Amino acid sequence: MAAAARQTDDVPHIPVLLRPLLAAVAPVTGRWLDGTFGAGGYTRALLDAGADQVIAVDRDPLAFDLASDWAGAYEGRLVQQEGVFSQMDAYGHDLDGVVLDLGVSSMQLDRPDRGFSFLKDGPLDMRMSQEGPSAADIVNSATEAALADILFHYGEERASRRIARAIARARSEASIETTLQLAAVIEGCLPRAKPGQSHPATRSFQALRIAVNDEYGELFQGLMAAERALRPGGKLAVVTFHSIEDRMVKRFLQARAGQSGRANRYAPELAREEPQFNILTRKAIGPDDRELAENPRARSAKLRVALRTDAPSGAIEPKSIGMPVLETSWT
Repeated sequence: MAAAARQTDDVPHIPVLLRPLLAAVAPVTGRWLDGTFGAGGYTRALLDAGADQVIAVDRDPLAFDLASDWAGAYEGRLVQQEGVFSQMDAYGHDLDGVVLDLGVSSMQLDRPDRGFSFLKDGPLDMRMSQEGPSAADIVNSATEAALADILFHYGEERASRRIARAIARARSEASIETTLQLAAVIEGCLPRAKPGQSHPATRSFQALRIAVNDEYGELFQGLMAAERALRPGGKLAVVTFHSIEDRMVKRFLQARAGQSGRANRYAPELAREEPQFNILTRKAIGPDDRELAENPRARSAKLRVALRTDAPSGAIEPKSIGMPVLETSWT
């Protein structure tokens, strides 16, 4: 689920890159799966564009509560499935299309009680499913080395060790339980942000959210599940919001399309498998000026689309597509 723009009371959120996504996957027919249901923007657009049925998957129960006002209008065509998109092949098979809109949604980010934002005070939670260990659990119980590992690998935070040290020092005096408490600790150990720069806590909050929800593991498993769930000719569309996600999707599609090449040009060429996907977007599609004016949060969004072939699904290693792997466990 990703950042979205507010529009009207009837359609409270519009997902980013909706217009180019619908254009890239047209015509929309048959059975689709929206692996990141959120506020329902993609699901409604797919149904309105001609999908016979959409299986809407989300791990956040709030998504289905918010859909109660409009879901009835699509009776028989909308299937709501609480769960994770890494298991999508258990929810549907021979699908005509799969859409994944990654990251955190506005419905989560804008609610202080969910603990995703460093700009609003709330419990340090960040759990999309509202179950399992929270961000506060990690911040207060993980070793300093594990914290630094999370911040560096998941948030690409260059000051990860300094921030982890500051967190360890602060929690030795009192538990860090709220978003603003943590944001203050991070701000206190970093230089003041210059005009135009992002908030000092941006990367750290991103990293913790990813760790809490195992977002990279979910993405890797979700891409493999989509490969298994799509019929030949089925379409996979993925919207990412930062470089690591985009790198994983790009490398996955390249590998499954037989475009990854050899690591060593002098090594003998290995026998190639039949490609599982044909890539439809030569380069990632970003927001146009109109969308940026409507929703500045879309500035980092990228869309990639591919077409499933009739080749059998297979296996691939997480590291081969650039999935970050922590050196130190925090559990």
